[in-house]
Amino acid sequence: MIYTVTLNPSIDYVIQLPKLNLGEVNRLEKSYKFPGGKGINVSRILRELGYANQAWGFLGGFTGEFVNAQLQQLHLNANFTKIADDTRINVKLKADQETELNAAGPEITATEKQTFIAQFDNLNKNDVVIFSGSVPSSLPETFYFDLIQKVKAQHAEYAVDTTGETLKRTLPTHPVVVKPNNHELADLFGVKLANLDEIKHYGLKLIEMGAQNVMISMAGDGGMLVTKDHCYRSAAPKGTVQNSVGAGDSMLAGFTGTFDATHDPVESFRYGLACGSATAFSADIATKAKIDELLPQINIEEF
Repeated sequence: MIYTVTLNPSIDYVIQLPKLNLGEVNRLEKSYKFPGGKGINVSRILRELGYANQAWGFLGGFTGEFVNAQLQQLHLNANFTKIADDTRINVKLKADQETELNAAGPEITATEKQTFIAQFDNLNKNDVVIFSGSVPSSLPETFYFDLIQKVKAQHAEYAVDTTGETLKRTLPTHPVVVKPNNHELADLFGVKLANLDEIKHYGLKLIEMGAQNVMISMAGDGGMLVTKDHCYRSAAPKGTVQNSVGAGDSMLAGFTGTFDATHDPVESFRYGLACGSATAFSADIATKAKIDELLPQINIEEF
C-alpha cells in the first residue's frame, strides 16, 4: 500500500477574473472549490494511475467536512484524523498575474497528534509513505523526521517533498526520492543555479547526503533525474499551462507509484514528467487520459 500524508490540507478556492483592481469591487468570472493539499493531490494522481493508496492527515470543522465529502466523491480511500479546529482555506487568484493566499493552518492538540502517529504502527514492510507539504505551526519542526523514524522502524519506504532544513534532516535516512524544484535546490545550498550542469552538481550532492533518487522539476524547462550512477534530462512536452497548482505533486505521484511497481527510475521519471505536465495543462488535477496523451512526448536522454 502507498500512504500519502497531508498534515495541512485545505479548501483551495480558485477565483478567476481578467484583471485585479486593488481597492475596488471586483466581479469574478469563475470560481471553483477543490480539496487541496499536496498529499491529497498525490493520492488523486495515484488513483488515476491505478495504484492503491490511502490518504492520511488532519481534518476539522466545517471546512474539513467539505474536504472529506469531496474526497468521497472522488472515490479516494482516506483515513484522516479528526481535529477540533477548522481546516484552512487557501485562495488561488488567477487574474493578470497568478497569486496565492495560503492560510497558516489549524491548531493540533497533543491528543490529536498521538492519534495520528499511532497509525504508523500498522505499516508493513514494502509499504511506501509519501510526505508532502507544509507542517502546521502547532506541530514541531521535526515532525516529518519523527514520523520517518516510525516508517523506518516498520521497514517501510518513504518519499518526501519538502524544502530547506526539513528536507536536509531527512536525507541520511535514504528516502526513495526527493523532489525539489530548481529554485528550492538553489535555496537549499544558498547558491544561484545558472545552467543544467550546476543543477546536476547540486542534485548529486543530495545523493551524497543520502537520497536514493533526486527528481528536479524546472517548470517549462522540463525536469532532471539524478541517481547514484546516472543523470537524465527531459524537456517539457508541448501544451498550454492552465494551472500550476498540483503539478509538482503530480510529478511526485507519477514517479513514486511507478517506481514502487517497477523499480525502474527512468520509467518512473517518464511518468513523473507526464503527470506533472498533464496537471499543468488541465484546470484541475490531471486525468489518466491526459497523462496517456502526453507520455509519447516525453523524450528522456542521459545527461
